[in-house]
Amino acid sequence: MIRKALLAPIWALQLATGAKSFLDNPLIGSQRLNRRGLHVGRVQLAAALCDWRRRRLAAKVRPEWREAFDRDGFVAIPDIIPPENFAALREAVLNYEGPAREMRQGDAITRRMAVDPAMLRAVPALQHLLEREDIVALFHYVASYRIAPLHYIQTIVSKAGGNEPDPQETLHADSFHSSLKAWLFLNPVAVEDGPFTFVPGSHRFTPERLAWERARSLADPRAIDRLSARGSPRIGARELAAMKLPAPQALAVPANTLVVADTVGFHARGPSLRSGERVELWSYARRNPFLPWLGGDPSSLPGIAERRVGLVWKVRDRLAKQIGQPWQPVGSRTPVERD
Repeated sequence: MIRKALLAPIWALQLATGAKSFLDNPLIGSQRLNRRGLHVGRVQLAAALCDWRRRRLAAKVRPEWREAFDRDGFVAIPDIIPPENFAALREAVLNYEGPAREMRQGDAITRRMAVDPAMLRAVPALQHLLEREDIVALFHYVASYRIAPLHYIQTIVSKAGGNEPDPQETLHADSFHSSLKAWLFLNPVAVEDGPFTFVPGSHRFTPERLAWERARSLADPRAIDRLSARGSPRIGARELAAMKLPAPQALAVPANTLVVADTVGFHARGPSLRSGERVELWSYARRNPFLPWLGGDPSSLPGIAERRVGLVWKVRDRLAKQIGQPWQPVGSRTPVERD
């Protein structure tokens, strides 16, 4: 009782943030409060504020990119880098050696290297790309904030052993509110390679989606899978059909394709049918969904933004016993194994 009394103010304050776990916060997971509309109310308020911010960011986005994103929840842009420049950037990234971290999920290993000051000095073309006004404007629009994403060079090692399936291969939403993820693929991605998969239009909160959100908020979080209970809900074909959504679309794309998506929509990593290593520039941004302004993020300031990944890793290393640290250092290396 004393613990609950001490934590109650924190749990209440979390309602005004992106906190999403039905399992860890008894207010978010309260069936009584959710029957009265707590979860759906948070969803609707976050979506309304996101729409408000995007309307103010829309003018700077290329119309064809904005139209594709508004319709589908993602946009795929081939030849984002002029083809005559892409090969040199790709080679520089693949040959770059720096500190790396890995996490295993099921039979897949995800390896990440921070796009930090050292990498940007070694690969200046990468910094030029990330500063391009059209790309920055698109990132801001999808994230719904003027915020600098976290950037990594990410390698997906498929069929890497292990008896459990990769949980990223199950269709899911990342949270109850919008966030940005982006992939610039440095190699072609075939259907057999487990391409990014998205349910077109699933980023919109239609009456059917809101009904589904309400139903899931009334489930006992201890009786469903852990990832769903912690706010990243998994979904099946029958539920998609009930929401009048189309079949998932697997984005098998050539190298030099940029995919930018709102991961409140249902998405997954397609099942890999063969082993291999896929390398991409991976970007991510998620902010408190209830802020009624566009900017004001101190961590996006130059000099801070490009150092955030290293700082986050160090903090989690120090607090590993309290909050966990799935990203384990694997030394200095290149993004892919080289003979």
